[in-house]
Amino acid sequence: MQDRFGEKDLLPFSISDMDFPIPAGTAQVLKEAVDKGYFGYTRWNHMPFKSSITHWFQSQFMTAVPEEAVLYSPSVIYSLSVCLQLLSQPQDKVVTFTPCYDAFFHCIKQNQRELITFDLTNEAGNFTIDFERLAQVFQLQAPRIFLLCNPHNPTGRVFTEQELLKLIALCNEYKVALISDEIHMDVRRPGFMHLPILKYKDYCETDLVLLSSPSKTFNTPGLGGSYLIVEAEALRQQFLEVLKGRDGLSSVPYLSLLATMDCYRNQSQWVAELNQTVDDNFSYLKTELQKDPRIQFTIPEATYLAWIDVSQLPSTMDVLQNKLIHEEKVAIMRGDTYGEAGQGFLRLNLGAPLSKIKAGTAKLLRVASSL
Repeated sequence: MQDRFGEKDLLPFSISDMDFPIPAGTAQVLKEAVDKGYFGYTRWNHMPFKSSITHWFQSQFMTAVPEEAVLYSPSVIYSLSVCLQLLSQPQDKVVTFTPCYDAFFHCIKQNQRELITFDLTNEAGNFTIDFERLAQVFQLQAPRIFLLCNPHNPTGRVFTEQELLKLIALCNEYKVALISDEIHMDVRRPGFMHLPILKYKDYCETDLVLLSSPSKTFNTPGLGGSYLIVEAEALRQQFLEVLKGRDGLSSVPYLSLLATMDCYRNQSQWVAELNQTVDDNFSYLKTELQKDPRIQFTIPEATYLAWIDVSQLPSTMDVLQNKLIHEEKVAIMRGDTYGEAGQGFLRLNLGAPLSKIKAGTAKLLRVASSL
C-alpha cells in the first residue's frame, strides 16, 4: 500500500486479489507437498496438468479444448508479451477496449507496439460496443491484433455470443489476430454465462489465443503460473521455443502445478460459495451507495471489482484520493489508472469478507458527504 498510495496502514481495496484463503482441500494438497520437502525442477507437459484445464472448460463452460493445445506460462502478461512478439511486428497497432487493465498499457508499449484505445459506450452504467465505430477503427488504423478482456476488467462486462461473433467477423474481415484474456471467467453474477472465445473457433479465420489462470478465481497469484490455449500447432511451437529456448522458463513452480490441478478438478463447489459471497457484497454495496444520489453504481455482470461513477461529486480525483488516503486511511483505485475512459470512476475490490466491505463503504460515503 505504501508503494502505491504513499502511506502505510491503509484499508486496501486496490490490487486484484482477494482476502479469502484458498480452498481447504487445495491447502491440504500443498501442505502434503511441503511436508515431503522436494522442490526440484518440475514438468508441466503431461496429462494430469493439461487435462485438469480441459476438464474445467468442459464442465464449467461446455467448451471442448484439445489437451495438446494447452501450454504453461509463468503469467498471463508474460503470455501476452510473447504473443505480441509472435503475432505482430514492432510499431504494429493493437486495439483494446478501454478503460482497461493497466498492465496492458505497459506490456504493449514495452513491446514497441502502438496501442489504439477503443472506449466502450457507457449507457447509464451498462457498457456496450459500438461496432460501426469499431469497424471504422479497424479500417483506418489497420491493427494487427485485437486484445480482448472477457469478462472485462474493470467494467465487469460478460460479452454475449452476438458480440463475440461480431468481433470475430471484424477480425476475419481485416485479418486481425485475436488474443483473449479470460482470467476473470469464473466470478460472475447469477444468470450470466462466460463464453470462452474458443467456443467460436470454427468461425475464426485468423490467429486465436486464449490466456487464463486459476489465480484470480482461487486466490493463488502468489504461487505463480498460468496457461494459454493455442490450437494452431505452428504458433504453439513458436511459443515453446521462446518459453524454453530463449527465456528458460519451462519448469513450472511445483506448488502452482499442484494447486491448478486440484482447483480445477475438485473445487467447483468452493467457486459457487465464492460467487454467493461476492454477490452478497455487491448487493450490500449497491444499497449503501444509493444513499448518495451523486454516486452512480451498477452491479457488474462479472468479476469482484466494483466500477463506481463518482464524476458527479464536486471534487477532482486528486482531492477525493487525498481525503480517502489521508483522512479515512482507505485505498481505492482511481479510475484513470485504467486510461482516460476511467476518469471519474473508482475501482473497489469486493473480494473480501462483508465486514471489510462495510468499513470501506462507510469511509467512501463519509468522504463523499464531506465534499
